[in-house]
Amino acid sequence: MKNGGRKDAGGGGGGVFVPCVDIKSFVLSLAFLTVFVALWQLQPYGSLLTAARSTASVSASPCSLIATPAAAVATAASAGVVRSENSTADTAKTTPAAVASAVPARSARAARPARVEDPNKRELRPYGSAAALFVQMGAYRGGPRTFAIVGLASKPTHVFSNPYFKCEWLPNPTAGNPSPRPVRTKAYKMLPDWGYGRVYTVVVVNCTFPSNPNADNAGGKLLVHAYYSTTSRRYERFVALEEAPGSYDESRFSPPFPYDYLYCGSSLYGNLSASRMREWVAYHAHFFGPRSHFVFHDAGGISPEVKAVLDPWVRAGRLTVQDIRAQAEYDGYYYNQFLVVNDCLHRYRHAANWTFFFDVDEYIYLPNGQTLDQVLGKLSGYSQFTIEQNPMSSKLCVQDPSKDYSREWGFEKLVFRNSITKVRRDRKYAIQARNAYSAGVHMSQNVYGRTTHKTESLIRYYHYHNSINVMGEPCREFVPVPVNGSKLMFEGIPYVYDDNMKRLAGQIKRFEKEAIGSAHT
Repeated sequence: MKNGGRKDAGGGGGGVFVPCVDIKSFVLSLAFLTVFVALWQLQPYGSLLTAARSTASVSASPCSLIATPAAAVATAASAGVVRSENSTADTAKTTPAAVASAVPARSARAARPARVEDPNKRELRPYGSAAALFVQMGAYRGGPRTFAIVGLASKPTHVFSNPYFKCEWLPNPTAGNPSPRPVRTKAYKMLPDWGYGRVYTVVVVNCTFPSNPNADNAGGKLLVHAYYSTTSRRYERFVALEEAPGSYDESRFSPPFPYDYLYCGSSLYGNLSASRMREWVAYHAHFFGPRSHFVFHDAGGISPEVKAVLDPWVRAGRLTVQDIRAQAEYDGYYYNQFLVVNDCLHRYRHAANWTFFFDVDEYIYLPNGQTLDQVLGKLSGYSQFTIEQNPMSSKLCVQDPSKDYSREWGFEKLVFRNSITKVRRDRKYAIQARNAYSAGVHMSQNVYGRTTHKTESLIRYYHYHNSINVMGEPCREFVPVPVNGSKLMFEGIPYVYDDNMKRLAGQIKRFEKEAIGSAHT
């Protein structure tokens, strides 16, 4: 409207003309609108969208107080409204053609059917992961240019696919070489658990570089690239090992080593007899001598009672206990026994001349009165030798009412040996660890050098099967001593009397008292 038009009948001077409403109505409408907008802000977001969609379908009022020219143009265009080019007023006309075309378009959109999915096309939706590509337990330098990474991996992946590894050494920057180039090499993997793995199998990854990647002793990181298969470029990259500047010491890879003999024990689990554990440690601490060390792996079997008998040897520096209870999260063979022995092999690869692998219900014995140094001197030309067992009864004891068996040690009173011959029995073994690339439970399949099994006259072991799990008195059957070396039948098995271990008991008890200041009572 033009300001030069007629004056309002109720007005005095030339006031501003407001179309459709008088001043009082305008003020009331403005106040109402302010309250309405304030309440509008309190509505949920979904309500706003609904209101916005419903508002968009309503035609603009010619008396609108808040529509801006730009908004009016946009609204008019979307509703099929066109502005008359000849009009001087803010009026709009709706073309019949626009209205006629808008209605069928909306009807067509509403009538369009939803996309029908093919019922025979199936989708596979993965959730979670059943087994890891690789679970690292340890990574160790095996020599100037070799490294070993020990861990677990998904057994189905390694059995039915072909995953592989690559190694990369990332040197630390130095003042003389601020941007050193990484060194890469392919890895060689070993699966040393003889196919016994379950969900997880043991994998030893060997990284051998053309030369020492840390020759300048500036330090660096060993990175492993674990590929899912040869048909896929997917891989996982992780830091397996890190060497600090100045930490590399090549002398530790050559004799003399810290120990003559090292014991790598398998996973200790279940209920273990503290008395049998005490006897076993005392016997072998004496057998291997002062330049020996024992490594135990606690998979839940070291109770407070067992810990109490091991602690004196730990304080004396003769024994190390490693907590491996985290292995229970990964379903491998026999409390991940193969994982444990391989980690121990590489962790202590350059710690001793010989490393022994056997269990805590087994006792090493030298049958001909020779010393251990003499026996191993004869076997020094071999990288590995296996040890034959003497299977003992864990129930039979001599019937003698005059004796108090509760005061005797287990190997002192279990004196009946299974006499069946020409049958295959499990063997245990010793190895020169620096010549081995992986370990097994009964022998290594990956060793550099010769292996011998003909050691019966040199070294054997007595096996008191399951005696370690008997919490009370191990003597459960009492029988007389067979006459003149005859055999005794028990549960269909012939036994002979064998007191070789019994005759050593007094000496072992005296040694224990001298070594840790205690005696069996």
